[in-house]
Amino acid sequence: MLELFRLDAQTQVQALNDGLLALERTPTAPDRLEACMRAAHSLKGAARVVGLTVGVGVAHAMEECFVAAQRGSLTLSREEIDVLLRGTDLLSRVALTEVSDVEGWAGEQRAEVEHILAELAIVLKQPTGAVDVEDHAVTGSAPIAPAPALPVMRPRESSERALQVTAERLNRLLAVAGESLVESRWAKPFGASLLRLKRLQHDAGKAVEGLRDVLPVELLDERAQAALGDVQRRVNELRGLVATRIAEVETFDLRSSNIAQRLYDEALACRMRPFADGIRAFPRMVRDVAHALGKEARLNIVGETTLLDRDVLEQLDAPLAHLLRNAIDHGLESPQERVAAGKSAEGVVQLEARHSAGVLQILVSDDGRGIALEGLRSKVVERGLTNAPTAEQLSEEELLAFLFLPGFTMKGEVTEISGRGVGLDVVQNAVKQVRGAIHVTTQLGKGTCFHLQLPLSLSVVRALIAEIGGERYAFPLAYIVRTVRLSRADIASSEGRQFFTLSGRSVGLIGAQQVLRGSEGAPPGEEFAVIVVGTATEHYGLVADRFLGERELVVQPLDPRLGKVKDIAAAALMEDGLPVLIVDVDDLIRSVETLVATGHLTTMRPGSAVLKNRKRVLVVDDSLTVREVERKLLEGAGYEVEVAVDGMDGLNAVRSRRFDLLVTDVDMPRLDGIELCTLVKNDVNLKELPVMIVSYKDREEDHRRGLEAGADYYLTKGKFHDETLLRGVVDLIGEADA
Repeated sequence: MLELFRLDAQTQVQALNDGLLALERTPTAPDRLEACMRAAHSLKGAARVVGLTVGVGVAHAMEECFVAAQRGSLTLSREEIDVLLRGTDLLSRVALTEVSDVEGWAGEQRAEVEHILAELAIVLKQPTGAVDVEDHAVTGSAPIAPAPALPVMRPRESSERALQVTAERLNRLLAVAGESLVESRWAKPFGASLLRLKRLQHDAGKAVEGLRDVLPVELLDERAQAALGDVQRRVNELRGLVATRIAEVETFDLRSSNIAQRLYDEALACRMRPFADGIRAFPRMVRDVAHALGKEARLNIVGETTLLDRDVLEQLDAPLAHLLRNAIDHGLESPQERVAAGKSAEGVVQLEARHSAGVLQILVSDDGRGIALEGLRSKVVERGLTNAPTAEQLSEEELLAFLFLPGFTMKGEVTEISGRGVGLDVVQNAVKQVRGAIHVTTQLGKGTCFHLQLPLSLSVVRALIAEIGGERYAFPLAYIVRTVRLSRADIASSEGRQFFTLSGRSVGLIGAQQVLRGSEGAPPGEEFAVIVVGTATEHYGLVADRFLGERELVVQPLDPRLGKVKDIAAAALMEDGLPVLIVDVDDLIRSVETLVATGHLTTMRPGSAVLKNRKRVLVVDDSLTVREVERKLLEGAGYEVEVAVDGMDGLNAVRSRRFDLLVTDVDMPRLDGIELCTLVKNDVNLKELPVMIVSYKDREEDHRRGLEAGADYYLTKGKFHDETLLRGVVDLIGEADA
């Protein structure tokens, strides 16, 4: 029963907190008064059932206050709200009482209880001591009626049944669901191998036809002609069988991947919680901190229903609490200063959570004074963190990065809330622990905003896959500043170090193979694939062999017996079943800095090979957006790309110029993709040209129709990722410069 009381009390205490904070702004709001009165009444009845007599007395006195406010005989000012909030805090502590300590609350905490009851009696304008802890009576009031037990303690009705599952078991379920998702992707490479088999079978059929054409009929006896005819029939039969099996594999791939994705999504949803679950205490905290500092502040919360991983939610509690306290202490002005500046006396702190581009964005902002950049610049020089000439050259982003250094503070005096320089560095470290990033923006006189970018789940990471020294590595997108492709002309050297210019700043260039594999090397050719990583003050460009596209990876922790693996955070399985190492970017940056500091960084000497005879691809689509996305993707992989605006334009292009691959949509004006594919395959000069259909149509009959028209590959737009398209192109025609 006590456990049920705790669950019910948590809900009612939260309702009291929310209601009292609202009543502080609108003291006569009838809906809020009614909600608070009902919460206090429910707590009174529940406390009586489990024998917590002190809870009964305090809850009854609070209920009387709300009833008086409803009748208009009591006006709830800030002082009265303060007393009622202290009563709420006391009820919260009562709810956490262990069974063995129930009786102790009437003894050890009696002084505290009597003090709260005395304050509530003053609020009710009753004689001090009128409320008795033991008798649960209030002078001049009717005795407290026994509260019905079952209605109060019965769990809330719900259409969904609740089941307690340990976090460890849930993690194992999610891991198995992730593995099933990876396993389901193995059908696609098998389907691609069947497509290659189809091409080989097609070539074999053409060879048989050619053999029959070159052999004079008069030299073939009846038996030889019958044998050739039998071979031709078997080749045709094989062609039909392969086409059927390809359709079956594609159907199986669609169904199994869909089921695996649904299983994984459901398992992941079990770990997801609404943002509101982790921030219930923040409105009260903001109110109390503001009052302690003599300020007026309210907290606006946006995106309470935004879902995120429960582990991320738990680890965000302390960082967000610190940022909110900072916003009130450092950001908001006093009421007098705000009025003088033309603002309302009450400051606004906003906490916002939203999903964007597959990551969680959390913004903590205020409408306060903002950060004086010149004052910050002076403080940086005063602390000896840099010299004055260098400080003058720092950009706003670089300057604000100093706020996250350990021991750094803009406060001149130490208070209970701030001034010791312990805080923002802890916030940054906590954010990095969940593979996130944080940066700050500010406008003088208008406010400051801290922007946190976090993964939706710790079990899944969106990463860029790059090939380095012949091995694949995954770089979490949250840690990548940018990816660029450089030519040799873009690279400069100074004092034995190579660098390039990006957005007006110099970025050091390092061979990723030297850092991760401990060996020198650079990709041959005149072009470099570069991953830019780093901190707000220092960026580094890591040269990879090539980019392999973005992927969503299910994180697999490394065996604890390995200890901390240098520069590596975890591992994952690719869709082909091969493992990939997930890079620990923070550790990697430290490794780079060590190489630079010790002078062991070597200069890359790129080979002289230049990409020649690049394979040419024609992209046909009536959507400008789709054409450009596919064009940039293929060009980024090294292919030479031309585009056509519809099927007729595409047909004219393939008839007039040589291409290694045709990529086409289905629904287009003048000539659709199926008709284009049919015309190409029936043209004696074009029938060997591989055709890839990329369409939003994903029904089985659509796939069959495309393959029957002669398409060598059918890809659904709504489901393909960059790597899927590139893998299909490589399967059909090989690498760009192969």
